[in-house]
Amino acid sequence: MDKVGASLLRWLALLIWFFFIVKLTAASRKIFQSENGKSLGVRLHKHHHRMVMDNGLVQVTLSSPGGDITGIQYNGIHNVLETRNREGNRGYWDVVWNLPGNHIAYDRLKGTDFNVIMEDEDQVELSFKKSWNFTHGGSSAPLNVDKRYIMRRGSSGVYLYAILERLEGWPDMDMDQIRIVFKLQNDKFHFMAISDDRQRIMPMPRDRISGEPLAYPEAVLLTNPTNPQLGGEVDDKYHYSCENKDNRVHGWISENPTVGFWMITASDEFRAGGPLKQDLTSHVGPTVLSMFTSTHYSGKDLNTKYRNGKPWKKVLGPVFVYLNSISSLEDPTTLWEDAKDQMSIEVNSWPYNFPQSEDFPSSDRRGTVSGQLLVGDKYISDKPMWASYAYVGLAAPGGVGSWERDAMGYQFWVQANEEGHFLIENIRAGHYNLYAWVPGIVGDCRYDVIIHIQPGCDVKLGVLVYEPPRNGPTLWEIGIPDRTAAEFFVPDTYPTLMNKLFINQSTHKFRQYGLWERYSDLYPKHDLIYTTGISNYHQDWFFAQVPRNMGNHTYQATTWQIKFEIENATPRTGNYTLQVALASASASELQVRFNDRRAKRPHFRTRLIGRDNAIARHGIHGLYWFYSINVPSRLLRQGNNTVYLTQSRSKSPVGGIMYDYIRLEGPPETGPSVE
Repeated sequence: MDKVGASLLRWLALLIWFFFIVKLTAASRKIFQSENGKSLGVRLHKHHHRMVMDNGLVQVTLSSPGGDITGIQYNGIHNVLETRNREGNRGYWDVVWNLPGNHIAYDRLKGTDFNVIMEDEDQVELSFKKSWNFTHGGSSAPLNVDKRYIMRRGSSGVYLYAILERLEGWPDMDMDQIRIVFKLQNDKFHFMAISDDRQRIMPMPRDRISGEPLAYPEAVLLTNPTNPQLGGEVDDKYHYSCENKDNRVHGWISENPTVGFWMITASDEFRAGGPLKQDLTSHVGPTVLSMFTSTHYSGKDLNTKYRNGKPWKKVLGPVFVYLNSISSLEDPTTLWEDAKDQMSIEVNSWPYNFPQSEDFPSSDRRGTVSGQLLVGDKYISDKPMWASYAYVGLAAPGGVGSWERDAMGYQFWVQANEEGHFLIENIRAGHYNLYAWVPGIVGDCRYDVIIHIQPGCDVKLGVLVYEPPRNGPTLWEIGIPDRTAAEFFVPDTYPTLMNKLFINQSTHKFRQYGLWERYSDLYPKHDLIYTTGISNYHQDWFFAQVPRNMGNHTYQATTWQIKFEIENATPRTGNYTLQVALASASASELQVRFNDRRAKRPHFRTRLIGRDNAIARHGIHGLYWFYSINVPSRLLRQGNNTVYLTQSRSKSPVGGIMYDYIRLEGPPETGPSVE
């Protein structure tokens, strides 16, 4: 055999050996992950200052006894978390808090005691605790903390939950934010997905540092980004906010290797503020958040004040950090589809039956409430109507609409069917009011009877009738009572300040930066005038009533006018009613005058309301405000009339209000005709 033939034989043998090794490695990996059709068990490796949970799919490293996640190994990536960060700044819990009158403080909730709660081949659950006592003073939040981490056989990820507790007699505190934070490798994770229509390649952290700061620190104009295609765009973490009811899965994708990192939340029961509360999701970092409570889109009107030594305990989570992967030949966005499938699995598995804390009840220790909700409004229908697709929920006992401002208790919400039938399952034992609101119907519903939930109970409420605010027939109306300003005119943003993701997206047009400044462009000298029967609120009613920019950082209060006509008015007893629903209020005051713009004292005023910042933070709503305003007949006249709506506060360009719905009702007897 010549030298060439021998060389070919050697290369062939090496090639056969290489494929054998690859096959053996793959087989070994398959054996490691599967044994008689079942994945290998979970293993816990205990080291002096760290714990490692490993199920063959994912390996999670935690600091001990602090309980921070310092590493997550998956699919060939030694650590998907940012290794250039210190270990305590990769995966952690924190709270924003303060003692009344004191400065804001941050507490990373680091544990001081570590325990193994459960350890077998099917599951490992770890506990990292911190106990508070009076000797700590103001150095840490007055909370007892128990952070839990669960890894299960065959599960591609890790579950996280925490039990927070305050004992009787503890000092007053405000707790404005509670969250989990993950910071991923910024050299790998560049593609972010929040929903089917909010996915994109994101800027790098250094792009924000080199960019041009805008009106507030979170918003930056990208002037020289690493990816030139992002040049001239605005980046702002509030672009990617989401309502609780829609915030089920979000995260990031790495293309080399093709790996996804996802935050999955199977239930809203432990989140603050109900289903419409908006909060952050993922943003440049790459950062992944699980927000349990915050003052975003609510301000201090969301009750985060713990007072009078009242005891409190709440379980936050579990949430699920899910990792998935595909080959480099497949479309990376299929990881998003798989993450949604996993999210459905988690939702259908709620409440989980595997957490070991007695404070997290399984389904057999929970209750059920069912019924049918109708709407009784004789000016719309002689008979009660179905409350079609109403949102119905249980929350802590309180006033009408109090659920939206509650951060302390659990809430359980469903959407009724077309006929108003609702079934609320898996309710924790406790005492609740039943609340609701109906799309297309103004106001808030509350069932006045306290509902007591016992383990295993099945409460049937039967037929409930909601009678919305109504004193007389509708003379005119502006908007749709849906608790948002989405139906009103949202302008195009400036071409130099856009986020390209939202171009040609009508449902997300309001998310562009700087829309408040467009009011001064459209109404440089005179304010908005709306004529009922002629104007179209989709085109003629600006989405937010904000101050006018007068230049040199000065702003002017604005007064909008609604012009309408009453024909055949005759002297009558009884008054008119102006129903005003606000979708948002931030550092604002609404004053209402009828037919006399210069009246020194307005006929109605809200005084200073709201700190939700929804206008600046690209939200089409914040908290809901409702006012039923009595209008004496003497204030209106036959023929032409005008309602003057003044937003009198003008210290901030982003202060103002968003209207949800306005309706003028005639006196309760026979209403006059209107054009």
